[in-house]
Amino acid sequence: MKNVWIWLLHCVVFLCITKSVKSDPQTNLLNQGCSQFISTDVPAFSGNRNLTFSELRRQLSNNTHFATAQQSGIYAMAQCRNYLSGADCLDCFDAAVSLTLNCSSDGGARVIYEGCFLRYEAHDFYSVATLQGNTGKCSTNLSRIEPNLIDPAVESLLKDLEVATPKTKGLFAAATKQVIGVTPGSTIYAYAQCAQTVSPGVCRDCLSVAYGNVQGCPPRAGGSSVDAGCFLRYSDTPFFPSNFTTDITPYVQEGGSSSKSTIILCVVGAVCFFLLILALLLWYRLYQKKAKRGDILGLTKLQGPITYNYKDLKSATKSFSEEYKIGEGGFGDVYKGIIKNGDVIAVKKLAMTTSKAKKDFESEIRLISNIHHKNIVRLLGCSGKGSDLLLVFEYMANGSLDKFLYGEKQGTLSWKQRLDIIFGVARGLAYLHDQFHIRIIHRDIKSSNILLDVDFQPKIADFGLARLIAGDQSHLSTRFAGTLGYTAPEYAFHGHLSEKVDTYGFGIVVLEIVSGRRSTNSKSDPVTGPLLEDAWKLYEDGMHSDLVDESMDPSEYNIEHVKKIIQLALMCTQSPTSIRPTMSEVVVLLTNDRSVEQRSLSKPTMV
Repeated sequence: MKNVWIWLLHCVVFLCITKSVKSDPQTNLLNQGCSQFISTDVPAFSGNRNLTFSELRRQLSNNTHFATAQQSGIYAMAQCRNYLSGADCLDCFDAAVSLTLNCSSDGGARVIYEGCFLRYEAHDFYSVATLQGNTGKCSTNLSRIEPNLIDPAVESLLKDLEVATPKTKGLFAAATKQVIGVTPGSTIYAYAQCAQTVSPGVCRDCLSVAYGNVQGCPPRAGGSSVDAGCFLRYSDTPFFPSNFTTDITPYVQEGGSSSKSTIILCVVGAVCFFLLILALLLWYRLYQKKAKRGDILGLTKLQGPITYNYKDLKSATKSFSEEYKIGEGGFGDVYKGIIKNGDVIAVKKLAMTTSKAKKDFESEIRLISNIHHKNIVRLLGCSGKGSDLLLVFEYMANGSLDKFLYGEKQGTLSWKQRLDIIFGVARGLAYLHDQFHIRIIHRDIKSSNILLDVDFQPKIADFGLARLIAGDQSHLSTRFAGTLGYTAPEYAFHGHLSEKVDTYGFGIVVLEIVSGRRSTNSKSDPVTGPLLEDAWKLYEDGMHSDLVDESMDPSEYNIEHVKKIIQLALMCTQSPTSIRPTMSEVVVLLTNDRSVEQRSLSKPTMV
């Protein structure tokens, strides 16, 4: 903890010194994620991680742009684009450190900004540059340069950088290219960089992949490609100083000898290359066979989802037998599966009978494969055959939350477990709304979509209805889809969709967790009405304790704390949406002893 305070003090002092200086740390987020490794000793891991952060920052403070640090089995690396000033480099690094802390107790993370890169893991990754999950990102704006002119210019410049960068000292290069046939001043700017711990050959291979990811961006105004150990970017506007360009001509032109010895070397090299290809083909077939059988323990989240063999999944679930069915819903049945290496998985089977079902399937894969958070269910891979499409998830040993609230396991959750679930769901939603690179609205937050692992830690599941909202949008207008009793009135009645719809659903789930009751009374019991209506009446009458699940031991909880949780839930269900807290605010309220009683509540609109 001491090291954390020292690091934070350095940050504050640095910001105070440099606040009057114009800067551009280029903290546009390109990629982020958390490792699947979970430390068995979280406090020790966190302390060692913070020591590596301090060491990385110390090295970067010495006007270097690349740093590595190791501490008790933790490996860390930071790299800034070499054209950044020392101050901008530190600003970018500090922003990356802040973002990695969202991974909580996870044993690894990586953040890639346009201006810098930070990664730490519980294993040595220094020599690796390319991993599955590498991606390109194109500008949303079209270039002012005509398409038939910018395309060849970008291609030529990036290919030259791909060749030259691995040969440069420091493995980085910045270059420009005047676009012929355009008014003077129309220039393409590009930059390539590899981690200094990789070999030139590995750098070259990584940049080749990076070029493939960004070559489809023109005629867009710019594009970036990121990987585990390299970076490639172009733009039709300057993003590095004019005096920073590298003369790459010697590196591009060198190696043109046609002497006899060179020819002999080429022939020998070709033979060796042919033999190497044969060896790689054999290895690849063996590797694919292993991967398709679901070697889950060998995966990291940086590698992305894998493709499973349909027959293996069918065998793992005993041909999707009723005996192995663990859940069902409008978007497909879920089965427990045991694959050949002994790992237990959950397989969601979707029958693609409609175009909508196929769209839901593709949407769920696209979203979940890029989401890495301890409170969001992890997608391991997918498979398909004919109209049957399968999603493979981590197995959640304790199933869905609703079974513990009003199902066959009713009354078995302690108050502490309920609080942990409330807090975990809040953190997961805050990540989707505010910490992912684009806002994701789940649209169907309810107890049956909250899964519990072996330690009763919650994970949000079922993203078939999820929708994306760009940063400059406040809401979407769309047709209602969700579950009545959990959905907000502005969405159910008017199709007005924002992240506050999830906030409303969270509030209802919290009331269910406190009371052990369904949000709606399906049995038409004349004694009780809808849960939200009853909760509001008890709040108005000051009888909060009457809402608490009778199966809980009163000695387990403090009634004042329960009142705070109930009031927080009611805050989340208010209308209009502007007076509901964001999920990030909810997390703060849950972790803070500050009372929420100072906030006045209005009566929720019942759906």
